[in-house]
Amino acid sequence: MKAMILAAGRGERMRPLTDFTPKPLLDVAGTPLIGWHLRHLVASGIDQIVINHAWLGQQIEDALQDGVAYGAQIQYSAETSALETAGGIATALPLLGNAPFLVVNGDVFTDIDFGQATLQSLGEGILAHLILVPNPPQHPDGDFALCNGKAQSEGAIKYTFSGIGLYHPALFANTLPEQPAKLAPLLRAAMAQGQVSASVHSGLWLDVGTVERLELARAIAGQQNR
Repeated sequence: MKAMILAAGRGERMRPLTDFTPKPLLDVAGTPLIGWHLRHLVASGIDQIVINHAWLGQQIEDALQDGVAYGAQIQYSAETSALETAGGIATALPLLGNAPFLVVNGDVFTDIDFGQATLQSLGEGILAHLILVPNPPQHPDGDFALCNGKAQSEGAIKYTFSGIGLYHPALFANTLPEQPAKLAPLLRAAMAQGQVSASVHSGLWLDVGTVERLELARAIAGQQNR
C-alpha cells in the first residue's frame, strides 16, 4: 500500500516560524515534524510515499530527497499554490495508483499505528475509512459522529477527524486535478450513502497548528527519545 503525506499548507498560525521554513520541516526533538511520519510509516511496512507541497516546497524535496535516509521511496506532487486536501489528493492520483491508499496530515503528531490503520480494508461499496479522535480543547464540537462502525455527519456524540484516513481512488472520481477542492464535502456526500467507515483512536494525537502545540510536541518527543 502507498501513503500520501499532506504537506502543502502555508502554516499561517505558525508565523513567523513558517515564513522561511515549511511547517513539515519544523524541528521536533531533532527530527523534522514530517520525519516522524516517515519513520512510523516505514516501521509499519509502508515505504512508498507521496508528498505534496506548495509553500517553500523545494525545501522539503531538498531535505528529504528520495527518502533513502528514512528507508522510504518518496515521490513528490508539486502544487503552484495549495489545492486544499481533495484537490491535492486528486492531483497526486497518478502517483498513488488504483488501489486504496493511506493519507496522513503532515501537521499532526501522533502514535496512531499506521500498519493497523491499513488493515481496515474498505469493504464492498466503502470509499473511505477515517481515524477519529476525542475532541481536543481547540475543537470541542468535533467533526463526525460514529454509529455501528460508520461515520455520520450528525449525531449526539461527535469526534474530531484526525486527518488520517484510508481512501479508495473512486472517492475522487469527480474531483478535477490541479483545482482547489475540500475533502469534507466529498466525505459528507459519501457518508449520506453509507460509504464511510470509521474507528476511534484514544492515544496520542496532537494538531501541531500553533507555536504552543509545537512546543508540546517537542516536549512529548523529547520524553520518547530518552
